[in-house]
Amino acid sequence: MRNMDTSSSTLARLSISLPAELMTQLDAMVAERGLPSRSQMIAELIRHELAEHSGERPDAVLAGTITLIYRAESGRVRHALAQTQLGYVKEVISAQNVFLEDDQAMEVLLVQGPAERLQQLCDDLRKVRGVQQIKLVTTTALLPPLHFHGDEPDGESP
Repeated sequence: MRNMDTSSSTLARLSISLPAELMTQLDAMVAERGLPSRSQMIAELIRHELAEHSGERPDAVLAGTITLIYRAESGRVRHALAQTQLGYVKEVISAQNVFLEDDQAMEVLLVQGPAERLQQLCDDLRKVRGVQQIKLVTTTALLPPLHFHGDEPDGESP
């Protein structure tokens, strides 16, 4: 393995062998997504798998999004989703809601917390009658602290 220094980060070179058909599929994906190189696509795939792997450890703290598609019928589902989210006030950072065609709505939650807790939130949201789809996408990179309680960091005052 050879290290290369760039202005943004240190890169490590990796050489891999793939079956020809897999390489053809990889090249097609790179072209369809308009990426400049296989390396960028492989790095994205590895980051995704590392986040998934971290999510398997219940104590891992992750940030991510939960995307829900649900029936918008008279606000009942939206109210039930809000009630469920109240039980996860530490994990749900923000929510964005938009109405779709055919009496459907989409809600995207920005979340951060222990993997086990985020999975439980998804499970509880999934139980709400009218939820049609739900997906949790996570990353191991975390949001910086938004607020401090008590003493300000480094002795600063507001």
